[in-house]
Amino acid sequence: MKVFIAFDGLTEPFDIPRGQTVKKVKQMLKDYFHIQVSDDKKGRRFLELIYAGGVLRDEWVLTDAGITLCSTIKCIVKEEEKPALYVYNMVTKEKVPVMGNSHLVAENVSKLKSLLSVKCGFPVSVFCLRTLEGKEMYDCNTLSNYNLDLGGTLRMDVWDGWKEFLSACVFGHKQKVENYLSKYETILRFQQRVALYIAAHFGHLELAEWLQTKGVRADEAVGVHPYREWCRETNHLDIGKCPVHAAAETGQLLLIKSFIALNVLCLECQNALGQTALRICIRHGHKDCVLYLVMKIWSVVSFPKVSLPMNIYIKVKKWLYTTQKRVHKGKKWAPEFKTRVGDPVVVDGFTEPSMTSRDLHGYYQDKWRKVVQNSRARSSQAIVNAILKLRPKTLSEVTTQFSTFPPLNQTRENPIQRACQPVWEAANIEDIITTNWTPHIPLPPIADISNSRPRNLRTPHAAFLLNSSLESFSKCRGRTPRQSAVYFLSLASEFKEKPWLRQLDMARGLARKSVHNP
Repeated sequence: MKVFIAFDGLTEPFDIPRGQTVKKVKQMLKDYFHIQVSDDKKGRRFLELIYAGGVLRDEWVLTDAGITLCSTIKCIVKEEEKPALYVYNMVTKEKVPVMGNSHLVAENVSKLKSLLSVKCGFPVSVFCLRTLEGKEMYDCNTLSNYNLDLGGTLRMDVWDGWKEFLSACVFGHKQKVENYLSKYETILRFQQRVALYIAAHFGHLELAEWLQTKGVRADEAVGVHPYREWCRETNHLDIGKCPVHAAAETGQLLLIKSFIALNVLCLECQNALGQTALRICIRHGHKDCVLYLVMKIWSVVSFPKVSLPMNIYIKVKKWLYTTQKRVHKGKKWAPEFKTRVGDPVVVDGFTEPSMTSRDLHGYYQDKWRKVVQNSRARSSQAIVNAILKLRPKTLSEVTTQFSTFPPLNQTRENPIQRACQPVWEAANIEDIITTNWTPHIPLPPIADISNSRPRNLRTPHAAFLLNSSLESFSKCRGRTPRQSAVYFLSLASEFKEKPWLRQLDMARGLARKSVHNP
């Protein structure tokens, strides 16, 4: 079948056998026109055949695609640039491509974090970058210091316990965002600023309006986590970005209108590079946002007796806002601090990593495990010491101690439980009883007999029979029931290699046999 191939301004006839695939035709054209194709880490250069406006796939057969005799097929060479790096987002479970060339590997980590912040919508203060081996990447280092190649993959981790919160912010679920907010005031305010920033990036108008009613300002910088307030020298420049800047980067016109309607200071709010929302919109080519911002900046604010240009009105508003803050601080009689002495501090390379993307369940489970381990280490020795102080030395001391117990119709508090009450709940009681309980332990108190009998014996006649049988058994054995219990427990305690609960079972078995075989 003869067809015509148009390539680079030339049209050449070709005889193509029936049943030939598009891939075979591409190979024939590459050899005929001496076209260089490549597929490496930097990019891909390949041929593409177009017929009737549609791209022909490699596995298709020309005759099956409807190509008839003397048809014309267009051949072009396409170049496709591959991403320089891939970053796996632990919150959204997506692999984010970062375009660039070999020069990107020579840039600092802070530059890569700025690019990811624009792509993912997260402030730079809520995530960190790690290699697949788990090595944390710091802002001051270059990517080449971590032996990264083109096409490599990194991992973006967030603060522990924040995955659910950030996921709710990405999807704009107001109720979930409210549920996942922290109960600590300093962290709560930081989370609200982060949520407003993410809502401005993705255009969640309802979430943004709700956060502004809570007192969050769109012209207020997101800042850093309260745990990192003491490390200002190493902070990223983009921590000075505000939610209005995030809305300007993505062209969210409705969010920009909402921010300016509640606070006109957003018009003159600048980031760390001195750029306003208008300059950011011009840089990214958002025409509608540019027209709206220009109209607002050159507008006039009218009052009953005076009219002020917008730039003068903004200066007056800034002066009033600064004065209100000073008056508010004076009424409180105390300076406001974002962090105080005693709060946790996170320093890169020195403290335990707190940005490992653990969910809420894993975060609180690890936190509780540490508390239990610390309390167990402190309390286990205290419990053992308290038990050793209460442990009698001989059988005569045991008998003397039990002779001072109250009558059977009175209850008595367990001395071991009373001595160890402050630490009893913090330790693993089963492990302590199994491993550290020593023999010759005083018997637990006996509750009221009237409450411990079966229902069919809770009558005056049954109580008389039970007391009579106990008295006859005591006369036969020559020991009271309590003295018999002490005797059998002392016999079982001689098996020191067995745990105390096992010794107690042996004592019960001996007592049961003595009753059945007097």
